[in-house]
Amino acid sequence: MSTTTRFQLMVMMFLEFLIWGSWYVTMGTYLGDNLMATGVQIGLAYQTVSIGAIIAPFFIGLIADRFFPAQRILGVLHLIGAVVLYLLGQQSTFNGFYPLILIYMLLYMPTLALVNAVAFRQMSDTSKEFPPVRVLGTIGWIVVGNIIAYLALEKTKSLDQTFLIGAIASAALGVFSFFLPNTPPPKSKEEKISISDILGLEALGMLKNPSYLIFFIGSILVCIPLSFYYNFANPFLNEAGMIGAAGKMSWGQISEIAFMLVLPVALIRYGIKKILLVGMLAWALRYICFAYGDAGANYWMLIVGIILHGVCYDFFFVTGQIYTEQQAGVRFKSSAQGMITLATYGIGMFIGSYISGYVVDMYNADGVHNWTSIWMVPAGLAVVILLGFAFFFRSEK
Repeated sequence: MSTTTRFQLMVMMFLEFLIWGSWYVTMGTYLGDNLMATGVQIGLAYQTVSIGAIIAPFFIGLIADRFFPAQRILGVLHLIGAVVLYLLGQQSTFNGFYPLILIYMLLYMPTLALVNAVAFRQMSDTSKEFPPVRVLGTIGWIVVGNIIAYLALEKTKSLDQTFLIGAIASAALGVFSFFLPNTPPPKSKEEKISISDILGLEALGMLKNPSYLIFFIGSILVCIPLSFYYNFANPFLNEAGMIGAAGKMSWGQISEIAFMLVLPVALIRYGIKKILLVGMLAWALRYICFAYGDAGANYWMLIVGIILHGVCYDFFFVTGQIYTEQQAGVRFKSSAQGMITLATYGIGMFIGSYISGYVVDMYNADGVHNWTSIWMVPAGLAVVILLGFAFFFRSEK
């Protein structure tokens, strides 16, 4: 891979995740403060991510993999997405906002697979060449979070501008995509494809393994408490009085990079099960920190809760992807990763988005949230899942 191509792929990844991070972290705060949305409505807005994750494989399998070069589809989706993001920032009611965010996520979620397809096609050794490219996506997320904090968009209740930032970046990536290396469709138009192929259901046979079945169920369940963080951490931190919450939350992505470096050594030393359990325990600890943290003497608890993101994500989700690949073998590697993604970001977070919104509304009295009670719900869920997983899951070192 040439230096020019590597640079192009890095810019692509940087913009891809800068776009998502520009509005995703603060959307809950925006909906609550600017559109007076309820907790359930905020949950419904975040639920569109899961709907997009469920629909995306059909789009990729039926269209992108068979008819058009990936970079051109990527460009078209981001150009249309730029218009939708701009319109999102112009809405004054949730009823006007929701259809647009649903349309946007149907456009955006397929691009996550498309940027990977463009990158992988240019690489001869993905294990060495992909990580330095993919890390630019995390950096893009960190950068835009700090831009939002620097501009004080949360403090001034100007979070409608986050959609404008996303729209500009989306338009830029849309144009830039047409200059990316050509990535023709990997399959012919005449090649038959089934729903089982698209959703990775041919890997369902892996569930006959009792240990993998427990892991699969645990992965779905742990996404329920996970949704509380994605949907309501930013509104909570702003209500708690944290200055520049979006920028502080980007520290979670920094810790993600740091713990990713630790993960290979930890896996070899402690094995899959212990690492997965540490990841689950981190979720419970994070929510306990949020439950009892504040902007005063317990401010450190808020910071610890944010930084634990690296342990939560790397030690459970990345480790889970590695475990899935080990169990799948050569034949089902691709379909198995598709299946576990559908289960977590599709089914698990779909359920979690609704439950989290319901719980937030349940502990809301005249616009005042009882955040201690709210955060103890996902903390309790995480502990129950942790105990069940520790008892039933069996894995070799």
